[in-house]
Amino acid sequence: MIPRQDDEETPLLQQPEQLIVRTSPLPWDQLWIILFLQLSDSLVVQTLAPFTPQLIRDIGVTNGDESQVGHYVGILVSTSQSFLSCVPSLYRSEQSSYYTAQALTILPWSQLSDHIGRKPVILTAQFAMSISMFSFGLSKKFIGLVISRAFCGAFNGSNGVIKSMVMDITDTTNLPKAFSYMPLPWMLGTLVGPLVGGSLSRPVDRFPEIFGRSKLLQIYPYLLPCAVPAIFALVAWLVAYFCFKECGNESVSTTTPLWKLTKGRLLRQPYAKPFPSSRNALAVCEVANSEGVPSKPLPLCALLTPKVLTVTTSYVTMTLLYMGFSSVLPVFYSTPIELGGLSLDPPKIGAILAVSGVAHGVFQLLFYSRLHDRFGAGAMHVTGVVSGIPIIILFPVTNALARVHGLGLAVWLSIGVQLSLVTSLIMCYLLYIRAAAPNRASLGATNGIVQLVVAGAKIVAPASAASVFSYSMQEGHNAWSIYYYLMAFAFLAVGTSLLLPRDPSLWEDHQ
Repeated sequence: MIPRQDDEETPLLQQPEQLIVRTSPLPWDQLWIILFLQLSDSLVVQTLAPFTPQLIRDIGVTNGDESQVGHYVGILVSTSQSFLSCVPSLYRSEQSSYYTAQALTILPWSQLSDHIGRKPVILTAQFAMSISMFSFGLSKKFIGLVISRAFCGAFNGSNGVIKSMVMDITDTTNLPKAFSYMPLPWMLGTLVGPLVGGSLSRPVDRFPEIFGRSKLLQIYPYLLPCAVPAIFALVAWLVAYFCFKECGNESVSTTTPLWKLTKGRLLRQPYAKPFPSSRNALAVCEVANSEGVPSKPLPLCALLTPKVLTVTTSYVTMTLLYMGFSSVLPVFYSTPIELGGLSLDPPKIGAILAVSGVAHGVFQLLFYSRLHDRFGAGAMHVTGVVSGIPIIILFPVTNALARVHGLGLAVWLSIGVQLSLVTSLIMCYLLYIRAAAPNRASLGATNGIVQLVVAGAKIVAPASAASVFSYSMQEGHNAWSIYYYLMAFAFLAVGTSLLLPRDPSLWEDHQ
């Protein structure tokens, strides 16, 4: 045996090679396709926002009652912050047909993706978005508009499946970095969608020299802005069909027709491999296709494990906090100072929310993965929900400053601090869903369970928070009721976050 020779160049502390964790490179050949697919969904939502109120007026469903415009718009379109900032008085607690239908179908689509693959589900979603947008632009009756949006929501399973696709192509080392890019499509959709919807609606009136002779656009003045996201969805369908490589449920062949996959599901259970915790996307697919220790998608009752329930509870309470805050924020800005708000006009509200939205997205893109690598998923999640406490406290503080000093420097600094703290709250990505899944074959269904409950929270939180805010503003009621209400959400979110492990890999290592 030859003794080891130490010299001045030999490190005093040598770390075992197996303890060195190298970050896998992002699988950009597939990730860009997922981001492109998500941009399609964002464009659909944001394009409708600018012209929907005028569309409601044109079809005559309100019979000239301007106060009813917001009611009917709320049925069609979710109360997105960018549009809410423009017309804060129109939106209170209306539930959109789109998100209600999506909430009812997101779990079945997620479960189906475990059995037939992500690709058929995502192709169905893109096709449904395209058909529904063309139908929306061709509708002359309110019932036609509702059916178009409900159809899109019911068949669009991309919201939950896209998250599963990201988890399929990544591992524990590069999943945070992949998630840091997820706000990018929504930022682009928020910028491009309103421009398309606002500039291309009623093109015959706006651009008579170009579209003045078009009989079709004279009859259907909102078809052109609807056609843009519809055509984009068809392009996304082609990109997904020809470029995306199935990697989630490796036992499902993406070349097999959908009807054969569905028929095979009725006769036997498909099999997939337990998912590894630290391999790149290519290695995951190769290993899963070569090894022979199968696992199968579990029934719904078997997925309700303590880990899944813990993740779901934490995610839902965080969503209640964020959605409640988001629904109150523009109403707080527009409420008179003497009633507890800031008396800001719609242009200022829109500018504040637009700037903060872009800033939040850029910050996530540049710093999220670095902060995750430095502090870990658990610390970032706890810090995010804890920041909800000072965020809520700053509501009455900002109003008190406005009462004393008016809309001066102190108020704007308070607004800036509050919106800066929101950055940590919106970075509470639940990286634990992948680790909580009982096996790889049930990843889609596990994600579907979480997304289903979260979808319900997205409907309940804005409605309840807006109602409590209106109640607290009435004479004789406690003006702080809304802040007590939101603070309850914050403490619930903090409490459930403490149930999560400091790192998702601690769960994966025990699978």
